[in-house]
Amino acid sequence: MGKKHVIVPNQEELLKERDRIDAKVAKEVLGGGKRINEGKIYISSTYNNTIITLTDTKGNVLGWTSSGLIGFKGAKKATPFAASKVAEAVSQIAKKFAIEKVGVFVKGIGSGRESAIRSLTARGIEVNSIKDVTPVPHNGCRPPKVRRI
Repeated sequence: MGKKHVIVPNQEELLKERDRIDAKVAKEVLGGGKRINEGKIYISSTYNNTIITLTDTKGNVLGWTSSGLIGFKGAKKATPFAASKVAEAVSQIAKKFAIEKVGVFVKGIGSGRESAIRSLTARGIEVNSIKDVTPVPHNGCRPPKVRRI
């Protein structure tokens, strides 16, 4: 057997491939060139992280990102600054799909809730509605028996 020759694609080929894939995805998601101008943004803000998902009106995910994905580590992921950076990244995805109006659904009790919404509006995305969908227990599970020693 001889040596195996590995073909390494150069930067131009990678960019052409990426553009081709983006065009194919946009065509599938947008329905053959139809433009989406409305969508939904789901913000999940916990004590440890902030995750923002962009969907169309039917709920099909167009893109998502989190503060960990952007590069924040540890306790910095849950800060309002990290949440605003995540919102900026999602707004760039929204611009790619030509989404101008969104409904925002916020879940969780983290510190990045308000800053993410403020950052979305500052980037030129019109927010139609803000709804809090944080789950609230209705009395919860039965507590354990009292411990007897």
